Amino acid sequence: MKPTLEGRAVLLRPVRRTDACALVAMLADPEVRRLTGTHRTLAPREELRQAEQWYSSRGDHTDRLDLAIVERVTGAYAGEAVLTDLDRDNRSCSFRIALASRRLFGRGYGTEATRLLLAHAFGTVGLHRVDLEVYAFNPRALRVYEKVGFVWEGTKRQALYWDGEWIDAHVMGMLAREWLAHRGAP
Repeated sequence: MKPTLEGRAVLLRPVRRTDACALVAMLADPEVRRLTGTHRTLAPREELRQAEQWYSSRGDHTDRLDLAIVERVTGAYAGEAVLTDLDRDNRSCSFRIALASRRLFGRGYGTEATRLLLAHAFGTVGLHRVDLEVYAFNPRALRVYEKVGFVWEGTKRQALYWDGEWIDAHVMGMLAREWLAHRGAP
């Protein structure tokens, strides 16, 4: 069973088929697409069908955890936070997060959602390591990741081609012992 994680400003709950419209709207925002490096576009009807299929199937996967970020005050979908690429043997996975629109930036939702999911990853699941990639043109996300204790590990040079320009992707990671030392507030 997929967990629901409760914070002060946001709630993380398993994604649902009914979240597909919000996912499609999120990916229609050019800034969200840029920050996530999402090139692919589909016709709106096809995109909604694929999003419904995608969100409907997330509960069946044991190698990932896809959670919707929900504003506690309004109950509105505010994005998604995901643990993916679970490596059971090495007790590690990757993390990604996307807020649904620019109007949600700067409210602390991403920071709180990240801390909630890391607490679950290290405290409940028992992971040893969580890593992520962040594009060089996303300093806001980089600051959030540093604020919660991710450590810069390297750079994948020219990993994304965006608007005629090559963009680096920074690799960051956190270990369980680091999380236990600061619980997301180093």
